[in-house]
Amino acid sequence: MDALDRQLIALLRADSRKPAAALAAALKVSRGTVQNRIDRLVRDGLIQGFTVKTRPDIDAGRVRAVMTIAIEGERSGAVVRALRGLPEVAAIHTTNGRWDLVVDLDVATLADFSGALDRIRQIEGIAATETSILLATQKL
Repeated sequence: MDALDRQLIALLRADSRKPAAALAAALKVSRGTVQNRIDRLVRDGLIQGFTVKTRPDIDAGRVRAVMTIAIEGERSGAVVRALRGLPEVAAIHTTNGRWDLVVDLDVATLADFSGALDRIRQIEGIAATETSILLATQKL
């Protein structure tokens, strides 16, 4: 992946529906170059899909949170596998410092949130957690 690929991906992250001609104009390359690069990035698995971003107020009733997790010993792999199996887990991030993982949670209700916390805290290998509910999003 070169600098042009990185610029193209940045433009697609901002608007994945932008026409190839508009992307080409922004990058100062031909439309064919843009299309060939997109096709290659998809074929090679560097781009795994395209998605839709909605306004934050559309899902205003949902409960989103960030959970930090400390893992006991060498159980990281098993903990991550268990977390991947939970539908409430939107993303799992490894990190450094006091916490081993940062987990994004997304549920419909506070009751679902409570249940998710209970299930996660029962996963063998989790030593400690700390969770914060996200109240508002300033930038997407």
